[in-house]
Amino acid sequence: MSEINIVKRNGSKELLDLEKLHQVIFYACDDITGVSPSQVELNSHISFYDGMTTTEIQETMIKAAADLISEETPNYQLVAGRLISYHLRKEAYGQFDVPHLYDIVKDNIANKMYDKSLTSWYSKEEFKQMNKWIDHKRDENYTYAAMEQFRGKYLVQDRYTGKIYETPQIALMLIGATLFHRYPRDERLGWVKEFYDSVSRFEISLPTPVMAGVRTAIRQFSSCVLIESGDSLDSINATAGAIVKYVSKRAGIGIGAGGIRAHGSTINGGHATHTGVIPFYKHFQSAVRSCSQGGVRGGAATLYYPIFHLEVENLLVLKNNKGTEDNRIRHLDYGVQFNKVFYERLIEGKDITLFSPSEVPELMECFYNDVDKFKELYEIAERKTSIRKKKVPAIDLFSSFMTERKDTGRIYLMNVDHANDHGSFRADLAPIKMSNLCCEIDLPTKPLEGINDPAGEISLCTLGAINWGNIKDPTGFKRPAELLVRALDELLDYQDYPVLAAERSTYNRRPLGVGIINFAYWMAKNDMTYSDPNLEMIDEWTEAWSYYLIKASNDLAKEKGHCKLNYQTKYSQGLCPIDTYKKDVDELVKRKPRMKWDKLREDLKEHGIRNSTLMALMPSETSSQISNATNGIEPPRALVSIKQSKHGVLKQVVPSIYKLKNKYELLWDQESPKGYLSICAVLQKYVDQGISVNTSYNPQFFDEEKIPMSELLTDLITFYKYGGKQLYYFNTFDGATDEVEEPSHPYVNQDEPLKEEECESCVL
Repeated sequence: MSEINIVKRNGSKELLDLEKLHQVIFYACDDITGVSPSQVELNSHISFYDGMTTTEIQETMIKAAADLISEETPNYQLVAGRLISYHLRKEAYGQFDVPHLYDIVKDNIANKMYDKSLTSWYSKEEFKQMNKWIDHKRDENYTYAAMEQFRGKYLVQDRYTGKIYETPQIALMLIGATLFHRYPRDERLGWVKEFYDSVSRFEISLPTPVMAGVRTAIRQFSSCVLIESGDSLDSINATAGAIVKYVSKRAGIGIGAGGIRAHGSTINGGHATHTGVIPFYKHFQSAVRSCSQGGVRGGAATLYYPIFHLEVENLLVLKNNKGTEDNRIRHLDYGVQFNKVFYERLIEGKDITLFSPSEVPELMECFYNDVDKFKELYEIAERKTSIRKKKVPAIDLFSSFMTERKDTGRIYLMNVDHANDHGSFRADLAPIKMSNLCCEIDLPTKPLEGINDPAGEISLCTLGAINWGNIKDPTGFKRPAELLVRALDELLDYQDYPVLAAERSTYNRRPLGVGIINFAYWMAKNDMTYSDPNLEMIDEWTEAWSYYLIKASNDLAKEKGHCKLNYQTKYSQGLCPIDTYKKDVDELVKRKPRMKWDKLREDLKEHGIRNSTLMALMPSETSSQISNATNGIEPPRALVSIKQSKHGVLKQVVPSIYKLKNKYELLWDQESPKGYLSICAVLQKYVDQGISVNTSYNPQFFDEEKIPMSELLTDLITFYKYGGKQLYYFNTFDGATDEVEEPSHPYVNQDEPLKEEECESCVL
């Protein structure tokens, strides 16, 4: 190699020291099997040139290691991760050795990167104790994908210059310290340590707003925001204003807009006619796109409306690429709402009658809270000659819905009767009218008539997840469940609320959503596949997971008091998800309660619940990468997935690939989603909110490689039969032979893929 001069961080120049590089690469490869330091060196040397900066040299070594990641040599992901760790230490601290925690905190308060309250909450002696507990060697367990996510999203940094001010273990310890700072002084450090250990050992995972924001001056950590619009101009404008405020705070948005009257409806006693919903949906789209999520990416939202809306035929096609900009709204996703009545019309070959919401207000109200009354009023409205209506064959409407869902991938479904019957809340007091961006949150909402309307209700949900891959047996859920419930509950009082309706709702209901990551790995190591799952084992583990979460919140209610609107929950009546699920699920797995439910029911009736909701199975895209886990409950698309992000292409390897390579069932190897849907049915049995359920089809398993509409509708009816609440993405294999993982929002069936990105937070 010819003589190469490098430019150091201070601007000085010196000759490239190959021995120093050699030492760094050997550090990165130390005690890792199946890797070669010389191979990393060789790949790096190819890209060296005179005048390189030290940063460029480090990035070259990282890329050299990352390029070597494959099914045969997966452990280069650890090498690349360690090289990033080395780089981060040099960048954050100017040296490899990490300074004392207290010094880092002081400096970053001075740099206005940390919450200045940290040094008033904790003494120097307490910081010394926390510093002793930090194990920086745990950074060496992070993979390439994990470390890239850390430096791209989670570590505190100057988004303009790119300067990073901390490393992962520092961040995790300070998150714990912030979460538990209000606990009694004589016990809080114990909670901080246990929480830090649990997160840093990949037992529990946290969403993007928490990971990126807690310890800073930013105080909005709820991942999901549900905002319902009324029919008035004041309400529509207030909804748009609330959207802007929360998109700017990294939240993903659910918009309930099904109550807006249809085109041609009268206004002001007949002095004018309504323009219809599309102009107002465009207004909501503008609000979503007007602000970035914490300076990271554009906002994202799902808008919900009922299947019987008079304009539904035009609404179903808003997402596709066939129309003009005047009649398309492509930067929103859509959730279409159904209940039992419409499935009956489909099965019986009858018509669905469409109405303008403004002309059937009582019908709209009971659509959410009383399906039997809805059916009665719906049939009465069909017979009334004074009400505008249109009849459409149910098969045509369902087929149109499924066609758009298949072609766009992003037309979702919500069964509102199941969301209410099998949810946390009493439908007569707090009906569920919508879900969130990613279709796993079911919380009550009320329309705003003004941005500061005290009678409105915006619902927020704060997320977390438990890593099933690190749980040895069902009793192992007890402590992670308690840690997460306590930590997330503290966030509700610590964070700020830009809109009064959100603050009041959160304090009144205190909703949480704890999910699952690494489910595919858990299945693989327990010798089951998605096509042939062990539903009894899944039932047993999910029961324990659900039980310990409910018990943790009940115990917290004994200690700190139940949520203010506890009486509006089914929990206050001693009813748990295991008591309200769709009993058709018993066809899949026999009912066999194993936990102490009777005692818990009595405790709930006596002491109430601290958190009105506790479970929600979110996509968990990013946090899964942090924990080197498979995504949420989803099957992997490849053993080595190539995931796209704004920071480039990341390779992620399934856990324990050497041992379990032949145990994983990949997504596109499944002939149908039926096994996966049966798993979701069993999981939903114990979940008080919803699940981000995806349906995926490989056309290669069908005649002429065309997925029949009958197959799609059968799966849809089956999903309803077993109590499914929401359906999220529709994925279709596009025939690609390379191992590429689509982005978090797959859109594989269109000529021009959409450019918008997913929610920064709901992916966890």
